[in-house]
Amino acid sequence: MGLIAFSVLSFFLTESVFAAENQANKNLVWPSRSIKILVGFSAGSTPDITARILALPLSKALGQAVIVENRPGASGNIAADVVAKASDDHTLGIVINGNLTSAKMLYPQLPYDPAKDFAPISLLTIAPLVLVAPANLPAGPAFFAAAVSGGNQWNYGSVGIGSVSHLGMELLKSKTPGLLPLQVPFPGNPQVITAMLGGQLQMALMGPGVAMPQVRSGKLRAIGLTAGRSALAPEVPSLQEAGGPNLQLEVWNALVGPARLSAAAQSKLAEIVPQILRDPDIRQQLFNQGWQAVVSSPEGLKSRLKDETQLLGNIIKTRGIKLE
Repeated sequence: MGLIAFSVLSFFLTESVFAAENQANKNLVWPSRSIKILVGFSAGSTPDITARILALPLSKALGQAVIVENRPGASGNIAADVVAKASDDHTLGIVINGNLTSAKMLYPQLPYDPAKDFAPISLLTIAPLVLVAPANLPAGPAFFAAAVSGGNQWNYGSVGIGSVSHLGMELLKSKTPGLLPLQVPFPGNPQVITAMLGGQLQMALMGPGVAMPQVRSGKLRAIGLTAGRSALAPEVPSLQEAGGPNLQLEVWNALVGPARLSAAAQSKLAEIVPQILRDPDIRQQLFNQGWQAVVSSPEGLKSRLKDETQLLGNIIKTRGIKLE
């Protein structure tokens, strides 16, 4: 080997070692600057509130600023796509069920792969869905008898095609022989509530943070909860106890990073985030917003995503649900 060739080879070997050492140092010292948490919904939305409750204690634990940035649009999929493609090692995202489970089946041209493009970090919050109805309708088995008798003359509200409130109702219909209410989609739960109070809707599924103030004021009736009883609405029976089917479905928020997120970042977040979620004050703040804080490992979140993708995928397929 000539002197020039040897020198070139030595240079590239040195550069390779230097790059490897830099990467190792990067993995050992994380975070090295501020962290951005992307939220795919507007300020004041549940994922946004969750992100802002998490941001301060996360900043204190990591010693870097944690900035919440809203990128609303496409049911959270725009922000999820940015997170999936992030390469700065300091971008995370708070996502909802649909972004990581049903989105791929509803959006054939989805620009990211929910199963491959994210590093699951932790489930953050969960809540059952409350089946609500106008206050003048009966409760318990009498409600389901009336609903079946109403056939397709009854309507149910949702916050959009493919939302959990939509897929959950279709799951309820599939498990309740003769239940045939038609979907009426709305931009959000406030519009669903207004339509129900006005007599245009006979039922809807929504989170307890939205539903229970209306129920406790006497404006709506809570029929039952999906996923069993909950401390978020202790006075409300499960759907099965109310005479309906056993339904296991929750809404949730989770923290994820891009699949390329460094091992150091994933490891540190997997350690710190559960500690934050065990803090009584943080748990109470989330509870006040209608959510239960939950602690999960990355593996636990990954397993949940797999199971729920199958559940919601079956609903979409068997009920022939398509975005119009």
